Amino acid sequence: MSDPQTSRQSGILAHIERAGNRLPDPAFIFIWLMLVVVAISVLASFFGVQAVHPTQQMDDGSPLIIEAASLLSAENIQRLLVEMPTTFTHFHPMGYVLVVMLGAGVAERSGLFGAVMSRAVRRAPMALLTPVVALLAMVGNLAADAAYVVLIPLAGVIFAAAGRHPVAGIAAGFAGVSGGFSANLLPGQLDALLFGVTEAAVDTLDSSWVMNIAGNWYFIAVMTLIYLPVIWYLTDKVIEPRLGRYQPADGDDTAAAMAGPTSSEVPETIDERENAGMRRAGITALLVILAWVAMCFAPGTPLINEGAGPATMQPFYQSLVAGFFILFLASGWAYGSASGSVKSHRDVVRMMSEAMADLSYYLVLAFAAAHFVAMFNWSNLGLIFAINGAGVIQSANLPLPILMTLIIMLTASINLFIGSASAKWALLAPVLVPMLMLLGISPEMATAAYRVGDGATNIITPLMPYFPLILTFCQRWDRNFGLGSLAATMIPYSIWMLVTGMILAVIWVAAGLPLGPGVGTTYELLQP
Repeated sequence: MSDPQTSRQSGILAHIERAGNRLPDPAFIFIWLMLVVVAISVLASFFGVQAVHPTQQMDDGSPLIIEAASLLSAENIQRLLVEMPTTFTHFHPMGYVLVVMLGAGVAERSGLFGAVMSRAVRRAPMALLTPVVALLAMVGNLAADAAYVVLIPLAGVIFAAAGRHPVAGIAAGFAGVSGGFSANLLPGQLDALLFGVTEAAVDTLDSSWVMNIAGNWYFIAVMTLIYLPVIWYLTDKVIEPRLGRYQPADGDDTAAAMAGPTSSEVPETIDERENAGMRRAGITALLVILAWVAMCFAPGTPLINEGAGPATMQPFYQSLVAGFFILFLASGWAYGSASGSVKSHRDVVRMMSEAMADLSYYLVLAFAAAHFVAMFNWSNLGLIFAINGAGVIQSANLPLPILMTLIIMLTASINLFIGSASAKWALLAPVLVPMLMLLGISPEMATAAYRVGDGATNIITPLMPYFPLILTFCQRWDRNFGLGSLAATMIPYSIWMLVTGMILAVIWVAAGLPLGPGVGTTYELLQP
């Protein structure tokens, strides 16, 4: 646990933390929020709250009206009770988390993670530990949701091995993976997904426009470089000093186990077994990676869609969750068989079972969170809020820099309620993209502005599907770390990433810089 005699006990973040930690358990917070949404949905339905869908029409050609739906209607009550098992099991992150953690459990408990990280830390300059974690976290978004369940807990392990506060490492990793969700050095599956939505929105004005998956490449690369020092400074100068020096609780040997023994503590024979395990694990990991590469770059292989255009590599991106599972399972087993921590397949099964036991609290949270998110969607309140909010911005007729800032703020606000990046963009793009095109802003720049707002508030909303999981990771190192603690820890990242992202977007528009190869910030609608 953390040293209680620290600056963590004073200041505005301390007030936020204390207020947040006085709240009920997060599982019950979701239950109370469900009741609030039920009440609002009943009132909204009674008063006829509605919005006109920006793109969809009725069969007779009239506009589609989205009406608030009461969650106490017979249909929605039936839906809740009948679909309860599937609502839980189909919760978006569940499959990713469980699959990856099965493999990671073997790699962790066999000692592989601890050995790799302790060696890496001993060789790496201590001053560069935070930026390395932050950069890997942002680049790790190429692995999609797998980055949440792989990189973030590993960041805690790395910091513990270096003698630093593991929660600070988790915070840096979370800020990079989730706050910097749209930042990256290379385009990936998110670019293909978002620009697919953008293309559909553009079609209402310009059917000749064709999406370019690299349309935001330069922008997101600069975002990465801008966010990196922000995360670095906040982690080292604000967050970690506030957390204080890490002190494991009595009887908690997690840090020691994860960090691995020092050379002075380890007999020579154990060092030899560890070296043998590292060699065997390295060979195994290389074979798994080569297998994945072979399935991507040869004609007719299963992980590429030949002739699919920008989505050619989509199966590869989607396969990375399974890839991490196999990589961790195989390399952890190989390490354990050589080092002596895995004597038979029964040890592997035991390690996987223990990994699932560690996720028991997350499963309880996920059950409550899944039903809240589902009920919020059934009420149509999120959709109505998004449409009406976009309409307000459209009617304001403001200067472009202010308009871009408001769009980013709108996206960031909606992101507190609707977590899915593609879902929000599918709601906002039909209004925002044509509106900005008519004002001379390119569809690519509209997409870039959306991405800034979409990432910054991911890390402070409990409605983000992975928020309960991150809380679980933190509580592994600090049992007293509550919902308020996590929110207070991440608020500085959220504020500064939002501010720097908005400044970047405004400067980009003002300077007319290229967003990607052959893509600018401006657009001219050709008149027939």
